[in-house]
Amino acid sequence: MMRLIHAAPALALALLLAACTVGPRPGASPGPVPALQTRADGALSPATRAYLDSLSRTRAAQPAPLASAGTQLDTTRALAWLDVLQDPQLVSLVNEAVAGNRELALAEGRVREYRSLVTVARSGLYPQVSANAGTSRNRAIQGPNGLEFDAVRVTGDATWELDFWGQTRRGTQAARYDLGARREDARAVTLSLVGDVATAYLQMRELDENLRLAEETLESRRLTVELARQRFRQGVTSELDVRQFEAELADPAARLADFARQRTEAENRLALLLGRAPGPIARGRPLEEVVRAVSIPASIPGELIAGRPDVRAAERALQASTARVGATMANRYPSVALTGMYGTQRENFSGLFDRSGEVYTMQLGVSVPLFTGGRQRGEEGAARARTVQARSQYEQTVLSALREADDALAGVRSGRDQLLARGAQVQALRAALNMAEQRYRAGVSSYLEVLDPQRQLFAARLALVQAERQYLVSIVNLYRALGGSWDNAQ
Repeated sequence: MMRLIHAAPALALALLLAACTVGPRPGASPGPVPALQTRADGALSPATRAYLDSLSRTRAAQPAPLASAGTQLDTTRALAWLDVLQDPQLVSLVNEAVAGNRELALAEGRVREYRSLVTVARSGLYPQVSANAGTSRNRAIQGPNGLEFDAVRVTGDATWELDFWGQTRRGTQAARYDLGARREDARAVTLSLVGDVATAYLQMRELDENLRLAEETLESRRLTVELARQRFRQGVTSELDVRQFEAELADPAARLADFARQRTEAENRLALLLGRAPGPIARGRPLEEVVRAVSIPASIPGELIAGRPDVRAAERALQASTARVGATMANRYPSVALTGMYGTQRENFSGLFDRSGEVYTMQLGVSVPLFTGGRQRGEEGAARARTVQARSQYEQTVLSALREADDALAGVRSGRDQLLARGAQVQALRAALNMAEQRYRAGVSSYLEVLDPQRQLFAARLALVQAERQYLVSIVNLYRALGGSWDNAQ
């Protein structure tokens, strides 16, 4: 044991030298991601742009204005989906989907797997200790005669390869970065799921509005048919007017049946995302209310794009590849290992643990690679090549993220313009239909002046509901492009 004490300074020196690491530092950021600003649509003429802006000013003067552009996104916190999903029922459905989604459970299982691999990689930093026992019959040559003896041995053995050049530490760093990438993969699955549920829910709400509009139009045209029949009985109009109005009555009735089928299919698609059997799904706020509650960001800070799960996963993959370069470089340097054994040995089990049977070994070994046939150089070259690939993949991911974010921001802006134009169209057609109906009742106009506004108003109202849904979906796509976060505690 005194020898072990005397070896302590050498052990301390070895631990001091083990603080060295070789290879490039993997933690450095690949570089900042530029911000995106809202751009004017160059495809629109100045006159068209002025007209759309005038519609925006007109809507802004109304009691419940459509939210205008100019909202600033907070880069100090994760972008919460609750900022856009202004519907408690939709939030409840998303929480249900996140809690029971199989793909998300699979991604979380991968996270647990890679967390265990970090423990495996880190284990090389510590001594490996084992307890061993055995009994044997031995024959050894000693001089001209052989020596036979029995041995019963109980020992504790330890092996510690000192991480002089950081091989194990670089491997541990790479494993941690791999774990980070799998976490981002799980976040990406959540992000996609939230977007899919929100989009499916908005499609279902659009069909709810279509059904309501078709029913209102059916009732309105039924009243028009009754008016035409009354005028026909009074001899004011011909039977042709009655037949034309009856034909127009069938259109919303047929649309009702088609919308009912589409809504059932939309409910079933949403139920599948929720992990439910097909069945009815509770509704929340109408589309129009949600539209008036959302806002449009004027710009997208680069920090939000850099926080997207795919960008962060690509960054972690680059950092892991960089760390593995250092691990392969360390293979080219000498390795140092401490081995030790302490225990007892006797001829039989009698007095096995007496002090007289004490045995021990303390050994410091150095292994220097002299010739490996180019294997180590090849391993390092391959690791550096993988790092170059990972950097290219990261840069490509950033460019794709910028494109998606810019497309989404343009989609929100154009969707808002479409919504304003459709709203103005519906307002104008509603006024035209009211005037046409008044003229028809007064007998100063024909049925054609009523039929055309009826058809146009029905189509325009359906187009307005579609524009509302597309506008909300474009905002969902924007938050998806920005890597919006979701927490079940919400």
